Amino acid sequence: MEPAASLQHYRAAMVLSGAGDALGFKNQLWEYNKSGPAIHQELQELGGIEKISVELPDWPVSDDTVLHLATAEALATGKAGEELLHEVASRYVEGMKDMEGRKPGPSSILGVSQLRPGVEGGYRVPYNPGGTGCGAAMRSMCIGLRYPKPEQLATLVAVAVETGRMTHPHPTGFLGAVASALFVSYAVQRRPLLTWGLGLVKEACPVAHSYVRSQSYAVEETERDWGYFTDKWEWYLAERGLSTGEGPVQWPQRYGPAERDTAYNSFSLDGWAGRSGHDAPMIALDSLLGAGSDWAELMSRAAFHGGDSDSTAVIACCCWGLLHGTEGVPHCNYSKLEYRDRLESCAEKLYELSHRERTGDGYTAQYLPSAF
Repeated sequence: MEPAASLQHYRAAMVLSGAGDALGFKNQLWEYNKSGPAIHQELQELGGIEKISVELPDWPVSDDTVLHLATAEALATGKAGEELLHEVASRYVEGMKDMEGRKPGPSSILGVSQLRPGVEGGYRVPYNPGGTGCGAAMRSMCIGLRYPKPEQLATLVAVAVETGRMTHPHPTGFLGAVASALFVSYAVQRRPLLTWGLGLVKEACPVAHSYVRSQSYAVEETERDWGYFTDKWEWYLAERGLSTGEGPVQWPQRYGPAERDTAYNSFSLDGWAGRSGHDAPMIALDSLLGAGSDWAELMSRAAFHGGDSDSTAVIACCCWGLLHGTEGVPHCNYSKLEYRDRLESCAEKLYELSHRERTGDGYTAQYLPSAF
């Protein structure tokens, strides 16, 4: 059994998620480049990843890290239940003031504009049938740092669902938040990587479905739109030979940058790989499965592809940091990262909170107010 995730692993998770975001974003240039081979050519011309110093002004973090920090800093207050949700909503509103050049998505902009933190029910917004994007998935990894224990699954799911649908009320969107949070909790637990996708489909999604049905918010619409997320994940697991969670992973015979672009597009909802709530964590998992402990290979797969590359990288790198720390990561990739201090501070607070509570202390879904 591998040693449990340490404080250093928590720090690596938060900081490397930001580094992966900045690298995949490349100040808007790579996030909107539809060709993985072209990105790899530019990377080679820069001298490879080991030559990139991720710092301002050329390598800012995107909206992904700004909103991930908003989630993390809300969780770090130690609040729970509706008090936590109002805190998250408030920090999303504040985070939207820091979006110059960071390219937030339309559902995130719309959702945050509708939030009314501090007003009863003000953390919920009207159902949006277009809220399928990855905006909830890319800011929810820290929920797994806060609630990492298997017995906290119900709380992890409830918090991921409620914070996710602040902007992405469609299940394809908010279940992406569940996936990102869940995978991080699995990384903390040192659960075998081959089982993560199956755990999402068979364990977390049924909990999320039951939770949504228990609420009085957009139940009919959510039920109507529920199936796509789980259907697509079951398809992916079959493609990779992981339907039983045992493997071995079945890879295409050739799986370089061009082939990955084609494969990732086949994962997608609308031909923009990683743009949706289901496929951003899917590409992240695919990258983790293929890269092992090799940082450069992880970035090749998760950050340097012709899709929503910062959002896939921000998820993959958070999980990778929990598993491997910063070993083998060029110091220049993260030492001068924008908001590094805030990311490390969140990591420390979340580590302390996650270790303070003992098993059986009642921190389950019952802890959440009945108003949910």
